[in-house]
Amino acid sequence: MEFDLTINSKRRYENFIRRVSESKTVWGLKSEEGWCVCESNEYEDTEVMLFWSDEAYARQCAVEEWSHYKTTSLPLEEFMNSWLYGMKEDGLLVGVNWNAKLIGLEVEPYDLFKELEEA
Repeated sequence: MEFDLTINSKRRYENFIRRVSESKTVWGLKSEEGWCVCESNEYEDTEVMLFWSDEAYARQCAVEEWSHYKTTSLPLEEFMNSWLYGMKEDGLLVGVNWNAKLIGLEVEPYDLFKELEEA
């Protein structure tokens, strides 16, 4: 089962790279307190900032304790040039296209930047 999750997470990650490269838009969840961040599933004392390639994917995570968050778009260029840099500075990981159970790959902002640049 764990292996399945890894394969699906990797597939969703690759889908994120492809989709945002085409649409030039990244989606997040934002409330009056700020953007959604959650605890890492892999590392202790590490937070992950979540982003999605499609508004519908982001919306499916805006439930329960996140139901007050609204889907919000960011231009890809701004995401790459300021957000990823800021997350690296703040020691955050990036979670892309996590599913509704909040499972997905956690990547270093710089690694995501490189992949997006190559795409």
